Amino acid sequence: MDTTPFTSPNGPTRRRMLGAALALGAAAPLGLASTARAEAPTPPSSTPGPAAGRLTLPGPTGPHRVGTAALHLRDTSRPDPFAGPGRYRELMASVWYPAERADELPLAPWMTDGAMRAYLDDFGFKLPLSATPLTAGHLGAPVHRTGHRTGHRLPVVVYSHGAHSHRAINTVTVQELASHGYVVVTVDHTWDAFTEFPDGRVLTPWIDGAPRLGPRDYAADARFVLDCVEEIAAGRNPDMDGKPLPDGLLGAPDPLDVGMFGWSKGGSATAAVTMADRRVRAGLSIDGPMQAITVTDLDRPFLMLTAEFGRDQNPDAVTFWNHLRGWRRNIQADGVRHSSYSDAAPLMPQVAELLGLPAQQVQQMVGTLPADSSVRIQQAYPLAFFDLHLRHRRGSLLDGPSPRFPDVKFLP
Repeated sequence: MDTTPFTSPNGPTRRRMLGAALALGAAAPLGLASTARAEAPTPPSSTPGPAAGRLTLPGPTGPHRVGTAALHLRDTSRPDPFAGPGRYRELMASVWYPAERADELPLAPWMTDGAMRAYLDDFGFKLPLSATPLTAGHLGAPVHRTGHRTGHRLPVVVYSHGAHSHRAINTVTVQELASHGYVVVTVDHTWDAFTEFPDGRVLTPWIDGAPRLGPRDYAADARFVLDCVEEIAAGRNPDMDGKPLPDGLLGAPDPLDVGMFGWSKGGSATAAVTMADRRVRAGLSIDGPMQAITVTDLDRPFLMLTAEFGRDQNPDAVTFWNHLRGWRRNIQADGVRHSSYSDAAPLMPQVAELLGLPAQQVQQMVGTLPADSSVRIQQAYPLAFFDLHLRHRRGSLLDGPSPRFPDVKFLP
C-alpha cells in the first residue's frame, strides 16, 4: 500500500485542523435524539443556527427529496493482512439518490453514533452525540426515477474523502447532487477513516500499526466501488450481508454515465481513477494535492477546485494540469482554506456561536469566505460540472466568472 503521509503545506495536519473544528462543533449538550422525522429541506440562506437544538447542515436545492442507505462491501480481490489471516478489504459506503414517498421516514445522521463517538473521543471531547447534524437523506426511501433519459436510469457520481476523515465530510455537495437526480456513492477508506460496521466494530485512522493509505489505495477502493455500481445496475445487491436495498435502487444507476469527485487526498485519488479507468467520464478534485499519483495524459473533462493546493503553491498540481488534454477548468474562491470546501464551512460558524470562539479561530479553520458563499459554491459548481459532462446540459456557470459568485476566480 502507498505510505505517503498527508500534511498541509502550512504546518498543521489536516486532521488536527478539521478534527478540532468538527469535534468542537458537537460540544453543546443539546439533548436531542440522533434521528428525527423528516422535514422539508431548509434553503442555505435560512439555515437555522445551533440554537434550534443541534448543529445543522443546509438543505439541498433540487426538486427531489433525497434517500440514503448504507452498504457493507467486501473486495475479495484484495486480501487485508492487517485485518487478520484470510480477511479481505471491507468498506462501508453510502448510496444517495432522488427519493419519493420519503416524508415519514427518518433523516440519516451525519455520522453513525459509533463513528461519531470515535471521532470526538480522538480529540479528547466527552460530548453528547445528540449534537450530530442530520442530513437531508431519508433512510431507505424508495428511488424516484421518472423522467430520466435512457430507460429512466440515473447518472452516478462516486465520492472519496480526505485523509483521516470520513465519507460524510462533503454531505452538502453529495445531497445536492442527489436532489437533482444523481446516484452518489460515498465510501469510507478503511484504516484512514472513522467508520462503523454493522457488527458494531468501529475503526479509526489511529489504530496502532494500521497501514498508512495513499491516493493509490483510495483509488483501488473507488474502482471497486465502481464494480459495485455495475452490480447494482445489473440488478444484483453487492451488500455482503445481503441487506435489502431501497425499493427501485436495483437497476437504477446508469453504468455508462459515471463521474467522480473527492476532497483533499480523495481529490488526488479522483485524478488517479479518472486517468486509469475509462468508466469515469468526468473528474472533479476539491483541493487535491496530486501527490503520489502516476500522471498520464487525460482526455476526459476535469475540474480543479483549489485552495491551499493550487498551482501557485503546488508543483504536483501544475504537473497534473499540464497533462489535461480535454476540457479543463481551475477555479478558486477568495479567502479559502483547505477545509473551506467541506461541511466544516457551514458548521464552524455554529461552533463559534455555541462556544464563543473568536472569529480569528474560525478563519484559521475555514478561511474568510462566508459560510453561505461556500455552501452555494459547493452546491452549484459540482452540479454544473456533472450536468454538463454526464447529462450534456449546457449552462454558462463554467464558462467564466459569474456575477452570482463574485468570490470565484477562473485561473488561466
